[in-house]
Amino acid sequence: MPTRLDLSVGDWKRVSPKYVVVVIVGALITGLIAAAAATFLWLVARWDWGWVLLVAVVVITVIGLIVAPRRARSIGYRMRDDDLLFRRGIMFQRFVSVPYGRMQLIDINRGPVGRMLGLADLKFVTAAAATGVLIPGLPEAEASELRDRLVELAESRRAGL
Repeated sequence: MPTRLDLSVGDWKRVSPKYVVVVIVGALITGLIAAAAATFLWLVARWDWGWVLLVAVVVITVIGLIVAPRRARSIGYRMRDDDLLFRRGIMFQRFVSVPYGRMQLIDINRGPVGRMLGLADLKFVTAAAATGVLIPGLPEAEASELRDRLVELAESRRAGL
């Protein structure tokens, strides 16, 4: 009988604490756009229930801002012998194991807020769409170093070394 993977064993590397700022800015921008749309429906389009939509948008945005630090802390990764293990989520946790030999593309993305904070996102693409992983909020130097290490591991695994 195969043994079950123990996810509590080993050190999980977390994203930068500065990533919380990126999440908060994203939530604020989304909330402001949704609030503007709801206000337009209520005041300009004379939609009677527009104020209810506006209140719902504000409540959802505030809850998103309150939960943002915890959401950012829930993201982590761990390099193991044969794969990279990634986790995220508070209520609905997601664990993804990406074997090094299956990695086809390892990409670094930098958004405007992340760039101001010196952060980058590392994206892995495999042949299976379901195993695509994005590790957000890594310091730029760590993202570059991790990308180079993963490319090296992926090439050696594909070559069968």
